[in-house]
Amino acid sequence: MHKPGDVILGGLFEVHYTSVFPELTFTSEPNQLNCQGFDPPGFRHAMTMAFAIDEINKNSNLLPNVTLGYSLYDNCATLVIGLSAALSLASGREEQFLLQENCLGTPPVLGIVGDSFSTFSIATSDVIGLFKLPIVSYFATCSCLSDRQRFPSFFRTIPSDAFQVRAMIQILKRFGWTWAGLLVSDDDYGRYVARSFQSDLALSGRGCLAYLEILPWGENPVELKRIVEVMKKSTARVVIVFAHQIHMIQLMKEVVRQNVRGLQWMASEAWTAAAVLQTPHLMPYLGGTLGIAIRRGEIPGLREYLLGVLPDLDDEINGNSMVKQFWEYTFQCRFSPPPLGWVEAGGELCTGQEDLENVETEFLDVSNLRPEYNIYKAVYTLAYALDDMLRCVPGRGPFSGHSCATLQTLEPWQLMYYLEKVNFTTPFGDQVSFDENGDALPIYDIMNWLWLPDGKTKVQSVGIVKKSATKGEELTLDENKIFWNFESKQSPQSVCSESCPPGTRMARKKGQPVCCFDCVPCSDGKFSNETDSMECTSCPEDFWSSPQRDHCVPKITEFLSYHEPLGICFTTTSLLGTFICAVVLVIFIYHRSTPMVRANNSELSFLLLVSLKLCFLCSLLFIGRPRLWTCQLRHAAFGISFVLCVSCILVKTMVVLAVFKASQPGGGASLKWFGTVQQRGTVLVLTSIQAAICTAWLVSSSPVPHKNTQYHNDKIVYECEVGSTVGFAVLLGYIGLLAILSFLLAFLARNLPDNFNEAKLITFSMLIFCAVWVAFVPAYVNSPGKYADAVEVFAILASSFGLLVALFGPKCYIILLKPEMNTKKAIMGRVTTKT
Repeated sequence: MHKPGDVILGGLFEVHYTSVFPELTFTSEPNQLNCQGFDPPGFRHAMTMAFAIDEINKNSNLLPNVTLGYSLYDNCATLVIGLSAALSLASGREEQFLLQENCLGTPPVLGIVGDSFSTFSIATSDVIGLFKLPIVSYFATCSCLSDRQRFPSFFRTIPSDAFQVRAMIQILKRFGWTWAGLLVSDDDYGRYVARSFQSDLALSGRGCLAYLEILPWGENPVELKRIVEVMKKSTARVVIVFAHQIHMIQLMKEVVRQNVRGLQWMASEAWTAAAVLQTPHLMPYLGGTLGIAIRRGEIPGLREYLLGVLPDLDDEINGNSMVKQFWEYTFQCRFSPPPLGWVEAGGELCTGQEDLENVETEFLDVSNLRPEYNIYKAVYTLAYALDDMLRCVPGRGPFSGHSCATLQTLEPWQLMYYLEKVNFTTPFGDQVSFDENGDALPIYDIMNWLWLPDGKTKVQSVGIVKKSATKGEELTLDENKIFWNFESKQSPQSVCSESCPPGTRMARKKGQPVCCFDCVPCSDGKFSNETDSMECTSCPEDFWSSPQRDHCVPKITEFLSYHEPLGICFTTTSLLGTFICAVVLVIFIYHRSTPMVRANNSELSFLLLVSLKLCFLCSLLFIGRPRLWTCQLRHAAFGISFVLCVSCILVKTMVVLAVFKASQPGGGASLKWFGTVQQRGTVLVLTSIQAAICTAWLVSSSPVPHKNTQYHNDKIVYECEVGSTVGFAVLLGYIGLLAILSFLLAFLARNLPDNFNEAKLITFSMLIFCAVWVAFVPAYVNSPGKYADAVEVFAILASSFGLLVALFGPKCYIILLKPEMNTKKAIMGRVTTKT
C-alpha cells in the first residue's frame, strides 16, 4: 500500500500469516510468491500506521508544510519476503507509484516501522544497518537487538525480554515470593529467558528457583507428566511460564489430569491474552493468573478511520488490491471478475458499498490496542525526529560546520541523530524516548485473570511496570483489584523457609539454595533489628543485646553504691566508727587531767583518735561511682591516715620502753631522746615519708577510673585502676613495716612490771591489725570489681575498730566504770612479791 508525500516512511506488517513458494523451474518467475491466510489484526496494524500518518499530516504544529507518505509491505510471515521488502525500501527499488498527477517516481524513504518478528528484525537490521536507515520495531523483543555495535540503527517501542524478566522479579519481590518454579519453551526465546531469569534473580538476592523445566514441542506426554509431578511435589506455590500458547495448552491437559490446584501462575506476554486458555474448564486451575502484557493504549479516532477504509474500484496502483482482499475476506464475496465457478456455486459479488458496521470482524476491535499502540508510537517517533531536524537553525546544527540537514538533501543517517534524542508524551500520557541501546522507556501492563461467578473470565489490568528516566524501574499495583484463586482470597505464600524475625540471622542449609535456611538466634552482645538479616551486628562498647536480641540496651553499671545494702552497711559502720572516735575524744578531753589520760601520753592519744577518725572516714571514698578525684584521693588518704595512726602507736610503744629503761639504775639519760618534741617529730617524719610515696605515685602513674568489661560481658564494672602497682605495693608495704615494728616492740614490752602496762594493749591491737591486712592481700587480689573495694573497705573498718577497741576500750572502761582505778597510786603501784 502506498501514499504519496514529501517524505516516505516504510512499514513492514504481517497481513498474511503464511506463504506458498512455487516450484522453481527454468521458465518460472522467481517473484511469484503466493501469500495466504489473510490476517485482519495484521491489516489493522498496517492501517494504524496509515492513520497515524494521516493524523500527523492534519496536525499544523507537527511537520508544518511537510506531507508524510507511506509505503507499506506485507511480509507474509516469511523471512525472505520481509527482507526483500526492506531492501527495496532502503535501496529505492520499491514499486513506483503516483506521486502527483504528472509525476511518477519514488521519494526518499527515511525510516521503516517494523518488523514484527525478532528473527526478521535481526536479519533486516544486519543489512539495513549498513545504510544507517532507522528501523523502529513495534514487536521484536529479543534483548540481543540492544547490541548497538551490531544494530546501530535499530530502535523499538516495545520492551525487550530482559525488562520483562526484571518485571516478573519485581512482582515476586512485591508479594514476598522467594521460592518459585520456572517453565520455559524449548527454543531460543525460552532458553534465553531461563539464563536471564537465573542471573537477574541471583543479582536481586530476593529469590530462588525451586525448579527449572523445559516444555517440549509437540506431543510428549511422558515428559509433561514428569514436569507436572515435579510441580506437584515442590513446595513452591508460584509457577512462572515463559512459553507459547501451544505449550500451555499441552501442559494444562496434564495439570487437569493430575488435578494440580493451589498454584499461582505467572504468564509471560506470549500467553497472557490467550483466549483459548480462558475457559470454564481451566479456570479452577488458572484463575487468578498474573501476567505481563504489552501496554494497552487509547488511539482516539482510529475506529472511525478504520470504518472509512473502502475499496477503490478504479485504483489498482497504490495498494487497493490489499483493501480488496480484506473486503473479500470480511464479506465473503468476490470482486469482478470472480474466480471460475464462483457465481454458479452461490457466491456473491462485492459491490464495495457493503457496511462494515453490520459485520462482526476483528478488524474493528479497538478495545485492546497493544501492538497498534506501539505502531502509533513508532510513527510518531520518526515524525518528531524529522520535525526536530527541520527546525534546526543554520549555523547551529549538529553536523560538520554546524550545518543543518535540509529536506532536499536529507540522508537517513541524519535523521537517526535526531531519533536518538526524541522525547515526547503520547495523548495517553506515556513518555516516549530511547536509551543508548535504542530501547524505548519500557512499560508493561500487569494483567489478572478474574474468574466471574457465571464461569466466564475477564482479563483485567491491575497495574503497570515501567522505567522512567528519573525514577528508574517502577512497579505500580492495585492489590485490591487482584483476584486470588484461593480459599483465603489472599496472596499465597511461596517461600522455602519462613522469614527470620529480628533477633535472629539466616544460616544457609548445606547443599540447598540460598532461600532455604535456618534461623539462628544472635549470640550474646549482638543484635539484628531487621527481618531476614544475614549477620548479627555487635552492640557498641557500652551496650548489650536485649533478651530478644533485636536491639541494644545500655549495659548494667556496677560499683559499690551508697544505695545497695552492702554500701549502706559500710557507710553506717564508717559513720559509727567516726562517731565513737569523737565520743572517746570528748571523754579523753573531759578527763584530760586524770591520771589515766595523763599517764598514757595524752597528746599522742588525741592524735591517735584523730587519725582513727580519718581512717573511718577515708573508707567512704571507696563507696560511690569512681571518679578521677576519688580514685586519686582514696588510696592517698588511706595510706597517710593509717601511717599517722601506726606512727602514733609506734611512738607510744617506744615511750613505754624508754620510761621503763629510765626507771632502771643509770637509765635516766634515755628519756631525753623521747621528749614531746621528739615524739611529734618522729610522727611527722614517718607520716611525711608516706606522703612523699603517695605524691610520687600520683605524679608518675596516678590511679584513674576504668570501665571494666572483662568480668561480665553484660555489665560495666566501674573501678579504679591503681596505675602503678609498684606504688600501691610500696604504700601498703610501708604501713606493714611500721605495723610489724610496732608489734615487735610492744611484744617485747608486754611483761614490764607496771600495774597498767599499755604495751599489752598495743600488742593485742597490732596483732589484730596485722591479721586483718595479711588476710586482705589474697582476698583483694581474688575479688572482682566492686568486691575488691568492699574487701578494702572491710579491712579498713575492721583494722580501725580493732585499734579503737583494743587501745581505748580498757581505758574508757576504767574512766567511766572504774573511777577508783583512775588514780596515780593505782597506776604507779607495784605488784607485791614474796621475799
